[in-house]
Amino acid sequence: MDKYTIGIDYGTDSVRAIIVNTSNGEEVANAVFEYPRWKEGKYCDAAKTQFRHHPLDYQEGLETSVKEALKQAPKGVAENVVAITADTTGSTPVAVDRQSVPLALKDEFKENPNAMFILWKDHTAVKEAEEVNELAKNWGGEDYTKYEGGVYSSEWFWAKIMHVLRKDEKVKDAAYSWVELCDWIPALLTGVNDPHQIKRSRCAAGHKAMWHESWGGLPPEEFLVKLDPRLEGLREKLYKDTYTSDVKFGNLSEEWAQRLGLNTDVAVGVGAFDAHLGAIGGEIKPYYLTKIVGTSTCDMMIAPKDDVQDRRLRGIAGQVDGSIMPDMIGLEAGQSAFGDVYAWFKNVLMWPVENILKKSRSVDDKTRQKLAEEISEQIIPELTKEAEKVPVEESTLLAIDWMNGRRTPDANQMLKGAITGLTLGSDAPRIFKALVESTAFGSKAIVERLREEGARIDGIIAMGGVAKKSPFVMQVLADVLNMPIKVARSEQTTALGSAMAASVVGDIYQSFDEAQQKMGRGFDQEYEPDSHKAEFYKDLYTKYLKLGRFIEDELT
Repeated sequence: MDKYTIGIDYGTDSVRAIIVNTSNGEEVANAVFEYPRWKEGKYCDAAKTQFRHHPLDYQEGLETSVKEALKQAPKGVAENVVAITADTTGSTPVAVDRQSVPLALKDEFKENPNAMFILWKDHTAVKEAEEVNELAKNWGGEDYTKYEGGVYSSEWFWAKIMHVLRKDEKVKDAAYSWVELCDWIPALLTGVNDPHQIKRSRCAAGHKAMWHESWGGLPPEEFLVKLDPRLEGLREKLYKDTYTSDVKFGNLSEEWAQRLGLNTDVAVGVGAFDAHLGAIGGEIKPYYLTKIVGTSTCDMMIAPKDDVQDRRLRGIAGQVDGSIMPDMIGLEAGQSAFGDVYAWFKNVLMWPVENILKKSRSVDDKTRQKLAEEISEQIIPELTKEAEKVPVEESTLLAIDWMNGRRTPDANQMLKGAITGLTLGSDAPRIFKALVESTAFGSKAIVERLREEGARIDGIIAMGGVAKKSPFVMQVLADVLNMPIKVARSEQTTALGSAMAASVVGDIYQSFDEAQQKMGRGFDQEYEPDSHKAEFYKDLYTKYLKLGRFIEDELT
């Protein structure tokens, strides 16, 4: 009988479970669960850049999505599932008690956002991130940010913990330890209820928590207490060792085997971040920049240890041994907003629909609702259609893509976006085109920084929702980068990467390389740059950099 693995992909809005045939990578079933509390907008405040997920959304999503996928699968598949691996967004930590229970699952904290998972895009800890950077550079000892690009971000582990401990005394007193989402899910599935026994992800620890073997794991107590006395004693309740995602975490507990309709022989892999396992699913190879292009981007590369080990790349989101592919150095960068920039513009244009049309007495309720839905669905496609007609030389507009701050190069979440060159002839399609170009310029800034730091880039691989759904955006990106871009064929590359990792954990294959060769789905499209547009964008990119420097130096 064929053997199967389950890849679980925890995204920002939903969780997806796919079942994959390990012999050929064929997806035999998949199911999606949208987080109900998140969908209602609970526990979030966009004005404060506060974004929290209730652990029940994750827990309910895990059971529902896996059971639904198994229900769709052909007869006999459930009995032949050998392993499960989960990927998640990150850094997405939560405060837990001595039994590894997230505090929000306790009655006292069930409505407290500070007791919930702090989503990757939560930027409430900007002040704390600045303090990490200041101390790391000036305390007289090791710079613990040096393998994380030299700049610590408010999106990451320690800054978020500091912020919550300062803001919420009750959470501070009740928290025994803190756990990343990608570590909590496998612990939940295997019944591990001791924070000290959780096998912590190498990619989460190395890229977001300043973990490095050279200084014995996490930054020392002396440094952490200088950051904030509230961190005293926490280090010893966290972890020293970390694990790559080819390692087995354990086996399904009896409880979760019964809940999912599987058996306790099913292996559970060490978790990892979505982008990292997505790179595996997208068949990453050395020196290829692999971009997950969605609401934000995560850009990853792998390189042999001998090529990178002794160099520290500035301004990126880390270089970590084994974080993407075991036995390789994983490099990470990314943009805090990509598709979210287009979503913001769509929401701006939808304002009269939401606030005027819905109150109109000229049409009945059913017609109003239908019109609102139709307009919402058609805004981006129609903007795209018209933006494609605008010659690159005609537009006077230039935009900066920092609507959600800047992740890399040189993380700075205080930065804001901008649009300049507006005239009375600047219509919505031209503004949209400028926003698309700005996100491409943000990608180019990452490529150029990697090259400046000595990283070799042989090609670009793209995956994710925008990469699959928007030829216009991808062509602009190819033109701006002046490089061909290959798009992964799989519609669920990230979940497929988790399923590939599970095939190694389940002893079907001996390495990620072998799993990719057997289970990879290849590429279905390649965007070639237009030489004329590439030359024009080269000059416009220079203006993008100048405008960005002005904003950063003069307006923040």
